[in-house]
Amino acid sequence: MALFLHFGTNTFTESEWGTGTADPSVFFPADFDAQQWVTTAKTTGFSRVILTAKHHDGFCLWPSNYTDYSVRSSPWRGGNGDVVGALAEAAREAGVDLGLYLSPWDRHDRSYGKTIEYNEFYMGQMTELLTRYGVIKEVFLDGAKGEGEKDMDYFFDSWFSLIHQLQPGAVIFSDAGPDTRWVGDEFGAAGSTCWSLFNRSNIKIGHTDREYSQVGDPVGHDWLPAECDVSIRPGWFWHASELPKSPLSLLDIYYQSVGRNCLLLLNVPPNSSGLISDEDAQVLQEFFELRSSIFSTNLAKNAQINASSTRGGMADSQYGAHRVIEEGIFTYWAPEENQSEWMLCIDLGEVLAFNVVQVQEPIQLGQRIVEFHLDVINPEGEWQKLVNGTTVGYKRLLRFATAKSQFLRMVINKARADPLISYIGIYVDAHSVLRSRYDGNAKLPFNGSQVLRSFTGNWSQIHSH
Repeated sequence: MALFLHFGTNTFTESEWGTGTADPSVFFPADFDAQQWVTTAKTTGFSRVILTAKHHDGFCLWPSNYTDYSVRSSPWRGGNGDVVGALAEAAREAGVDLGLYLSPWDRHDRSYGKTIEYNEFYMGQMTELLTRYGVIKEVFLDGAKGEGEKDMDYFFDSWFSLIHQLQPGAVIFSDAGPDTRWVGDEFGAAGSTCWSLFNRSNIKIGHTDREYSQVGDPVGHDWLPAECDVSIRPGWFWHASELPKSPLSLLDIYYQSVGRNCLLLLNVPPNSSGLISDEDAQVLQEFFELRSSIFSTNLAKNAQINASSTRGGMADSQYGAHRVIEEGIFTYWAPEENQSEWMLCIDLGEVLAFNVVQVQEPIQLGQRIVEFHLDVINPEGEWQKLVNGTTVGYKRLLRFATAKSQFLRMVINKARADPLISYIGIYVDAHSVLRSRYDGNAKLPFNGSQVLRSFTGNWSQIHSH
């Protein structure tokens, strides 16, 4: 997860899309503390911060040599302040990754609309950001532009080449990549099916096909994982009259973004004092505690795992079913080749209640699973479908009404290639109110106690359909 930081003159003018005419003197965050931003991010589980170094209004949060419309012209710190520099230093000291947002649309600079002149201007500012502040992990390119604004031909390919040349380890975000893509909405929700595969040629930056961006493309030629951006408040910039979302709302967003194979980019705008507001920090802390209470204990950690087949034979240790309870994506279960259906069966050792299952694929080997379902044994000793699923990817979180059983089965019905599973987690979420979008059977509670009295652990029975 990444913490998005929308900050600038808009913070002081009650604006969202500034006009580019605000006097630089309005920018005066008297208590600015980049360390507080970074500490808040790190202690609540965010590994990256992304700052709006320049939003659409054109005001720069670093002393750019290409414009006077920057912190250099503000009274803050006598015109010697540098928000980007302070954040870069704080992030580096804390071991938190840094990303920077540089808006292509600039409502202030007079060169905007003059193709050659503005592209040179933009690449000059990009060069400043990528050469002054150490390692940059992400460059965020926003495709937004207001209706009726000047036409502008951006030299995207040249921009991409420059970024990769100056920061080879940085990913570039835009509607169409080239490295990560926008999910197509600002609600923090991916499609219930979400492929990292994509065809960049199907999307033009600034003109998004929402459905295509949310779902991705199972036959896509490009690897473009989706990022889900959403703000903790109604607006993207801080406004005194607005309140943050609740921790439970953020948890629901987490399930629909991280739990659907995406990166969650949560905007938490610093206030006009230059700090993350106390109420926002409190919500982030409670959101962190909710996640910790759910995902700190994997009920499958000591389970017995059996598979329908294993590459190299059932005794093979490299690809055995036991690999799915080892954390990380570099160990995984692999089945025999040329199968038409694949299955993993988990014996928890006793009847347990659970309502969340996490599944992960080793995505360094691609995204393969197309359709699967989870089953439990019902009181009659029969397998009963619990929930249907489609894509998995880096992480899939499936919620359902609480089940009680000793046995859980994952059946993979369709895959693009031999499916590989790197991790399965079984958890209890005592906080969410389920609004099931899945199979109707998911609403039924199950109790495995009767099964255990009559079932003796015959794995041939467990594997039968």
